[in-house]
Amino acid sequence: MSSDGPDHMSSQDFRRHGYALIDWIANYWEGVESMPVLADVAPGEIRSRLPNFAPEAPEPFESILSDLDKIVLPGITHWQNPNWFAYFPANSSPPSVLAELVSAGLGVQGMLWSTSPAVTEIETQVMDWLVDLLDLPQPWKTTSEGGGVLQMSASDSTHTALVVARHKASAVNNVDASSMVVYTSSQAHSSIEKGARIAGYGHIRLIEVDANQAMVSSALDAAIRKDLDSGLTPVFVGAAVGTTGTTGVDPIREIGIIAATHNLWLHVDAAYAGSAMICAEFRHHQDGLELAHSYTFNPHKWMMVNFDCSAFFVSDRKPLIDCLSILPPYLKDEASESGAVIDYRDWHVPLGRRFRALKLWWVLRSYGAEGIREMIRHHVSLADYFASLIIKDSRFELVAPHPFALVCFRCTAGREATQALTAAVNATGNFYWTGSTLNDEPMIRVSIGQTKTTKEHVDRLWKTLSDLA
Repeated sequence: MSSDGPDHMSSQDFRRHGYALIDWIANYWEGVESMPVLADVAPGEIRSRLPNFAPEAPEPFESILSDLDKIVLPGITHWQNPNWFAYFPANSSPPSVLAELVSAGLGVQGMLWSTSPAVTEIETQVMDWLVDLLDLPQPWKTTSEGGGVLQMSASDSTHTALVVARHKASAVNNVDASSMVVYTSSQAHSSIEKGARIAGYGHIRLIEVDANQAMVSSALDAAIRKDLDSGLTPVFVGAAVGTTGTTGVDPIREIGIIAATHNLWLHVDAAYAGSAMICAEFRHHQDGLELAHSYTFNPHKWMMVNFDCSAFFVSDRKPLIDCLSILPPYLKDEASESGAVIDYRDWHVPLGRRFRALKLWWVLRSYGAEGIREMIRHHVSLADYFASLIIKDSRFELVAPHPFALVCFRCTAGREATQALTAAVNATGNFYWTGSTLNDEPMIRVSIGQTKTTKEHVDRLWKTLSDLA
């Protein structure tokens, strides 16, 4: 170490190690299918391979890189394996990874337009692209009164919507959050309930669903009227286009009309299924979207953009900025005060923000809308094929519709058989899927969406589960 500080990696060494790291990633992608999908380690096993104290002296980068194989990989569950059928996809792609590398190399902080204009303006344009690509309402563009911003996750987007809705209701109704009510379906993602707690709402109502796992709009209206009669303040309703459990689709138009009648904020969560709207044949599921105040979907699930990259749109950005804008002197500058620029720090809870839009921009350019549509349609066709196999076999039964690429089923032999099959398939190490429950009964979720999954992978999964059932 010199008197001027630590010795930094030279540009020459950075190139050398960088090439080695890219080779490592490329080799990983080429070999990931041969690896057990689920990490096979005991709790604490990975940590036990690390020293008890941080190193005092620098270590050679070759040693650091070698620990990817020795320490990291044994504890990785391989989401990029084409035999991944669990949860929802969390896909990556070469253009996305390379863009992430550029973002890290630039190392900018995009909290204000002036702190890196390209970070803001590329994000603004790409978000407006998404409005057209997914046939979202035109007023959601930044060239109109709305706009979009990238957040870390759909949970963050939902939490933000809840806070803005609470802020607006407080200003209009002059009531405390403890009397405010949030409504969502019994099949909605837990982030709505969690966000309501964080935002201080006093009440949350889980509305019943029908046989298609969609919110019953008449039950929502009845719940709102009951709370009004009790002196409470209904504020927010969360609807889903593709619930996490079964990809149920709520009737957005019916819910939107009810929300408008009672002056509630309507937020639509399409975290998984939103990417499918790039295909025109799925857009009927979002009928009524123009009635929504906010909307979120995750390109980091089914659009080949690696985590984190969650798109959040509002129909009117003024309530969002009014709620979240706090301007200390050190954040004031001429560009911001001119009103001619967007400062995305006012569009979400964190002040700091990184260059997330770069990877979304590169993926859209590298694959084009046509390439993304082709992938999504391929996955949906595989799900239809898998569902047809379930239907033909009397040992199994579908438990919910499959409008996208998630198939939910159970064993007709009952609870124990379903649970045993879930565990047995995962125990092979060749596949990973997730069990869940519906109406308090076990079921199995088969999510087909990993970028490189083919019919051959689905056939191998079917053979395995059929042999083990």
